[in-house]
Amino acid sequence: MARQSVRESAARSYARSLPIAPALASGAIVTGADGRSYLDCLSGAGTLAIGHNHPEVIAALRSTLDSGAPLHVLDMITPDKDAFTAALLALLPGELRDVAKVHFCSPAGTDAVEAALKLARVATGRSGVIAFSGGYHGMTLGAVAVSGSARMRTAAGTLDTGGIGVTRLPFPYDYRCPFGVGAPLSAELSAHLLATMLDDASSGVGRPAAVILEVVQGEGGVIPAPDRWLRAVREVTAERGVLLIVDEVQTGIGRTGTFWACERAGVTPDILVAAKAVGGGLPLAVIAYRPALDVWSPGDHTGTFRGNTLAMVAGRVTLEVVTRQRLPERAARVGAVLVEGLRSLARRHTMIGDVRGRGLMIGAEIVDPVGDVDELGARPAAPLLAAALRTAALRNGLIVELGGRADTVLRLLPPLTITDAEAQLVLDRLAAACAEVTAG
Repeated sequence: MARQSVRESAARSYARSLPIAPALASGAIVTGADGRSYLDCLSGAGTLAIGHNHPEVIAALRSTLDSGAPLHVLDMITPDKDAFTAALLALLPGELRDVAKVHFCSPAGTDAVEAALKLARVATGRSGVIAFSGGYHGMTLGAVAVSGSARMRTAAGTLDTGGIGVTRLPFPYDYRCPFGVGAPLSAELSAHLLATMLDDASSGVGRPAAVILEVVQGEGGVIPAPDRWLRAVREVTAERGVLLIVDEVQTGIGRTGTFWACERAGVTPDILVAAKAVGGGLPLAVIAYRPALDVWSPGDHTGTFRGNTLAMVAGRVTLEVVTRQRLPERAARVGAVLVEGLRSLARRHTMIGDVRGRGLMIGAEIVDPVGDVDELGARPAAPLLAAALRTAALRNGLIVELGGRADTVLRLLPPLTITDAEAQLVLDRLAAACAEVTAG
């Protein structure tokens, strides 16, 4: 770690907040180079849906390596790519299933967001995009322009919107409601504002190419969108010929209790963005979209590393395991246990101001326990307290990260294969961490 701090850039993030050097990993357990073991509730920021080094994934990768299959083929077809594509198409939501067009992107989710934005502009002939406060879509210029964090956009040299023409609207956030009214009125106002801005010729917002959103905001603080709001956004966009892009980079592949987070509300996007878990732990990113949108020309969005055979093999196996073992349903069940356990913990430790999430995408917002409450009962954010809790959790053998405004939301993203016993250990170790911080 000392050598890393000398050799690597100042932009390191996880390496600073989680000072361990992983050497071995299996399932939900990571062992550091010092021999200490940790329960991993970060899972590569949600990448490892079926945990570290799943035996079926490892066996498939070994078989592929031994077979002599090409490991890199740009965007040419191979048997492994064909098998992965078929498996993915069969699992897409709603009207996209089996008929969507799939575009393989460079291996990070941010490039898939870029591809989705570019496709929307080409298909509609319009350039504007509507995004939401608190959203996070990646770190390349287009993706960061539609993200909410001013810090991220400043780092990219694009505090405005990078010339993309982004209009940002409030996301329904019950605990810190942007309208000051709380649920359920917040969701109604947000959807109404979207419709009004699109319909009012004097709103200053021209008809955009697309609306982009996360069904559960991840880096924004694990904020679930109400189903009725998502359905209203889908209705508004469909009626006005505006494409809906749903970013499922972190929520997809069973994480939130359904295979795709948008399925819970019965919503099908025009363009779905997938990465992280879709590659089974290896780099892979794709967009899937309605066939009528497939109007771009060869080479309109390209990249060298779109043909990662090993990622497609690992991805296909992961899709099969998640489906066969009914892991979305398990995520919903175990997630409910963790949420209830965290709410019980919050009753003993008032620094936990709010607990929320879907499936195994869970957040606990850390607040000043003696701060004044606002008109909706929320206390002030407590970033130093949240950082102390993350550090105490690590001391107790639990890897968790922070997100949300001012990094005050403790985020749980364990593998979907986490056992009941491991889930209880997560709660026990968080309880110990809370006790440490309270005593300190």
